[in-house]
Amino acid sequence: MAESITLLLLAALIWLWFDSMRARERALALGKRACERDGLMFLDETVECVALGFARNADGRLALRRTYGFEFSDTGNNRRSGSIVMLGGEVESLYTEPFLTQ
Repeated sequence: MAESITLLLLAALIWLWFDSMRARERALALGKRACERDGLMFLDETVECVALGFARNADGRLALRRTYGFEFSDTGNNRRSGSIVMLGGEVESLYTEPFLTQ
């Protein structure tokens, strides 16, 4: 019995890790695309998970809500913050601090 529980917990952790990597890659691509679209520089070529929790999706099912932070620059000599919220595998929102338009 203990071995079965241990295997189930291990499988759940492996699933969480793979699912988180897939969501992170999607958030990374979305952040890069948003910066390119607005003529911004996507800094450090990375996103970081700053929050993780549960929320209900549009169908009422429980899903993981992950918030990823990233930094960008509008002038090349400053750093501004942005965030991407993923609910399950879908993008819930994308936010960037106000920036100068060129």
